[in-house]
Amino acid sequence: MNDFGRVLRIAARNRWSLFGVRTSSFIIALLWGANIGTLYPMVEVVFQGESIPEYAERRILETDEMVGELEGELLTIKEQLKTSSGNERQELSVRAETISAKRDVYLNSVDYLRRFQPWINEHAPGGPYQTLVLIVTVLLAGTFIKLVALLSNLLLVQNISQRTSLELRSRFFRKALQLDLDFFGDNGSANLTSRLTNDINHIAEGVNILLGRLVREPLKMIVCLGGAIFVCPRLLLLVLVVVPILGVVMAKLSRAIRRASRKAMEEMTQLYGMLNDAFAGIRVVKAFNTQGKERAKFQIGAGTYYRKSMKVAFYNTFARSSSELFGISTVCLAILAGGYLVVNRETHLFGMQMSSKPLSVGEILMFFGFLIGASDPARKLSEVWAGLQKGVAAADRIFEIIDQPVRVTEPAKPKTSLRGTATVEFENIHYEYPKGPHVLRGLNCQIKQGETIAIIGPNGSGKSTLISLLCRFDDPLKGSVKLNGVPLNEMGLRDLRRRIALVTQRTILFDETIENNIRYGTPGASTEEVIAAAKMAFADDFIRDKTPDGYQTVLGTQGVRLSGGQMQRIALARAFLKNPDILILDEATSQIDLESEQLIHTALSDFLVDRTGLMITHRSTSMAMADRILVVESGAISDSGTHQELLSRNRFYQSLCGNEQKHAA
Repeated sequence: MNDFGRVLRIAARNRWSLFGVRTSSFIIALLWGANIGTLYPMVEVVFQGESIPEYAERRILETDEMVGELEGELLTIKEQLKTSSGNERQELSVRAETISAKRDVYLNSVDYLRRFQPWINEHAPGGPYQTLVLIVTVLLAGTFIKLVALLSNLLLVQNISQRTSLELRSRFFRKALQLDLDFFGDNGSANLTSRLTNDINHIAEGVNILLGRLVREPLKMIVCLGGAIFVCPRLLLLVLVVVPILGVVMAKLSRAIRRASRKAMEEMTQLYGMLNDAFAGIRVVKAFNTQGKERAKFQIGAGTYYRKSMKVAFYNTFARSSSELFGISTVCLAILAGGYLVVNRETHLFGMQMSSKPLSVGEILMFFGFLIGASDPARKLSEVWAGLQKGVAAADRIFEIIDQPVRVTEPAKPKTSLRGTATVEFENIHYEYPKGPHVLRGLNCQIKQGETIAIIGPNGSGKSTLISLLCRFDDPLKGSVKLNGVPLNEMGLRDLRRRIALVTQRTILFDETIENNIRYGTPGASTEEVIAAAKMAFADDFIRDKTPDGYQTVLGTQGVRLSGGQMQRIALARAFLKNPDILILDEATSQIDLESEQLIHTALSDFLVDRTGLMITHRSTSMAMADRILVVESGAISDSGTHQELLSRNRFYQSLCGNEQKHAA
C-alpha cells in the first residue's frame, strides 16, 4: 500500500484538478441527498391534499395543541408534587422531566416553520398540484446540476489518472534504460513491457477509482446517513449493527484480491514473453514447422491466466454479493423496526427509546429513502474495491523496477579527458557475473592511441566482457579500466559513451527511415553528413539503387527489408557518423557475405587511421587488419603479437586459422 501512496503523491500534483474533483463530488453528494429529501413534502404535503402554507399552518396548530396538553399535564404534576413525598415524589419528578423534554422536542420541531411562515405564505404555491409542480421542478433542476457536476468530476478524475500514468510510464522507461544489462537477461523485455502497459493501466484504473468513486460514493453515503440521523439517529444505530461484520469480510477479501491480482499480472507477463518469442522468431517457427508447439504453449499460458483471472472475478463477485446482502439486510431491518414504531405509534423498541415522539409516515419513508440512498454507494464501493486492490498490486510491481538498484552509477564529480586521443588500460581486471561464473581473473592490457587490437579466444573466455567494461555497461569486481589515465567510473557516462562507437554481430536497426537509423546517436547531424558517412561505409549505392525511397525508406522492425551485409553497412555508417575516439567491432563481420566483408574492411582501413580500434573476431581477414592480436584464455591474456608471430608459436591461434582455411576450402 506504501507504493500506491507514492502514486497518489504524483496524482496530488494536479492541484486544480483535485480541487475540482472535491468540489464536484461535494455537489453531487448534496444533491443526491436533497433529491431523496423530496419524498417528505410529497408524502406529508401533496398527497395529504395540502399546499405548503396549509401544511405549515396545520403542523404549527397540531404542535401547539400537543404542547398545551403537555403543559396541562405538567401543571397537574406540579400540584401533585406539593402533597407527595418519598418514592411517589421521585416518580413524579422523573415524569415531569420527561414531559418537559417532550414538550421542548415538539416546540423545536416547528420552530423553523414559525420563522419562515411569513415567507412561505407570501411565496409558496397556493394549491397541492402547484406544490407538486414546484417539487418536481426542483427535483429536475437538482438532477441536471448533479449530472453536470458528475460529468465534470469524471473528466477531471480521468485527467488526473492519465497524467499520473504518463508520469509513471516516463519514470519507468527512464529507469528501465538505466538498468544493468544482466537484468534484461534475467527478466527479458516482456517483463518490462507487461509492467509498462498492463500494470500501469491497472494503476490508472486504481487512481480513477480512488479519486472518483471512492470520493463521490462515500460523500453520498455520508449525506444520506446524515439525513437518516436527522430523522431518527437511534434507529439508524440499531439497523447498522451488521456493518462491522461487513467490514471484517471486506478486509479479508481485499487481501485475497490483491494476491490474486498480482499472480494474474505475473501470468500476463509470461504471455507477453511467449508472444515476443514467437513473433521475433517467426522465421524459425515457420522453417521448423513448430506453429502447433507455439500454439500449445500459448494455450497453456492463456489457460493459466484465465484460471487466475477467474479467481479474481470470484473474489470480486463475492465482495459485490456480500455487500448487497448486508445492504438489503440493513434496509429490511429498518423496515421491520421503523414499521413497528409507525404502525403502533411507539417511541420505544425492545425497551430502548428510539425517538422522543412517534414518527410520521413521511418521516419513516424518508428514513427508508436515505438508507436505500446510502446502500447504493455502498454497493458501488464494493464493486470498485477489487479495481483498487489491482492498482495497489500493480503499484508494487512498478516501483519494484523503479526502485531497482543499479551497479553502474554516475560519479558525484565526473572527470574528463582530452578528446581525440584514446589510450585504454585494463589493470588487474577481475569480473564475475552477478548470477554467473568468474570470467576475468587479473587481466592486464594497454591499448595505445591509434592502435587497432584484435581480441580472440575460446567461447566464455571473457572477450565480450572486456567490451562491456570498456563501454561501462558494468564495472569490474576488482581492478580499473582507464581512458587516457582516467578511471571510467570517475567519468560521466554520457561523456564516455560519446567517445565510443559500437558495432555488434547482431545489427540493431529501428523501425525508422534509413537516414534516421544512420543519424541515431548523432541527432544533430545534417543530411549531407549522413550521406557522407554512408558513402564512407559503402552503403550509399545500395541505399539509392536498391531501396524504394532511398534514405527515406522505412526499414520496418529489425530492418527486415535488408540483407545482413546491408544492415551491417548501415550500422557501420552510424558508427562513422559519430566520429568516435574508439571504434569497437564485436564479431561485426562474422555473419555477412564475402563482398560485404571486403567493403567493410576497406571502409575500416580508412576510418581507423589515427583512431583506437578493438575487434573481437575469429576471421583471419579481420585479424590481418590489427596492429596486435590478444589471445584471451581463462580470464587473462595468454599471448599477444602480430598475425605471423602468433601463427608461429600459439597453438590456439594456429588451430583457429587452420579451421578457417578448412571452411574456406
